[in-house]
Amino acid sequence: MPIPTEPIGSIPRPPELVEAVRDVQAGRRAAEALDALYAAALEDTIRRFEETGSPVITDGEQTKPSFATYPVHGLQTLAADGIVVPFADGHTRQLPRLTTGPFYYQTHADAFIRAARGYTRLPVKQAVISASLLSLLYPQDGIKGYTREQFIADLAREAVADIRGCLDAGAHKVQIDFTEARLSVKLDPSRGLLQQFVDLNNRVLESFSAAERNRLGVHTCPGGDWDATHSADVDYAKLLPALFSLNAGSFYVQLASEKDRRRVLGLIRDHLRPGQTAFVGVTDPIASRVETPEEVRDRVLEAAEFIPVAQLGTTDDCGFAPFGDDMSTSRDTAFAKIRSRVEGTKLAEKVLGL
Repeated sequence: MPIPTEPIGSIPRPPELVEAVRDVQAGRRAAEALDALYAAALEDTIRRFEETGSPVITDGEQTKPSFATYPVHGLQTLAADGIVVPFADGHTRQLPRLTTGPFYYQTHADAFIRAARGYTRLPVKQAVISASLLSLLYPQDGIKGYTREQFIADLAREAVADIRGCLDAGAHKVQIDFTEARLSVKLDPSRGLLQQFVDLNNRVLESFSAAERNRLGVHTCPGGDWDATHSADVDYAKLLPALFSLNAGSFYVQLASEKDRRRVLGLIRDHLRPGQTAFVGVTDPIASRVETPEEVRDRVLEAAEFIPVAQLGTTDDCGFAPFGDDMSTSRDTAFAKIRSRVEGTKLAEKVLGL
């Protein structure tokens, strides 16, 4: 049985698309001017994904303005002054703030999977944002006439619909991006916030059957934006026990960029439950150097010392451009790293006799 290998999601957008989006935002172009560029970027991304030999691909999130806020992009009930997330290099990203209820998604991710499947016959996975991250849109001082409990009920319903729509549209896997998990430990060392996040995400996951949950996965990383992270200094020992309590079948864990991979692999071994698959990161998207297939092979073999091969998969540490304006990594570099991941995983399979 081969070792499964999957991407996380995002691929850097073509420079001309990034520039055109900026022009639209600045009022220098009409929004309709983006349609042809989006279509070209999507088709090119899928073609190049296929050329890497990847058995599972994504749409590269070419048409998402942000992996985090795509469901609420353009929603009229938001203000811009939400929670600020600082990164290690000093730059920040800011979430919007909900101003009134009821809460609903402006965009559901099934639209992305349906568009991507029109260009390929390969299995396509779809990344969706976690309910826990979107829970941060609700202001701490509340909203008059719309309680937090009402908001959470609306949010959970929309998150379930987002995932189910992707499954119904034929997604090979649906990956819940839970990148705020590690950050939550930094914000609240007591891990109370982390447990709230886990409970909310499990509330969403409980709406699916056991067979459906086998097609659902959860991604964790310390953030990866403009070659910087927001929570790489948080010990995985404070996160992984809670992470693997989520009722999902697959877990995509950033590992290649960890300083002590063997220690983290031991933690994964200790907390991975029967029936769960750990996809370990074997390439680092924010490192400029492209890993060789042989380096990937050795990282897979290292992981196989700790994790049963039947529960082992490989992935990239995180997406290559989670926000639409991130151009810190080139498309060529991203696809070269993906090719190395695919080829290196195959080399490891040969060594393991699979």
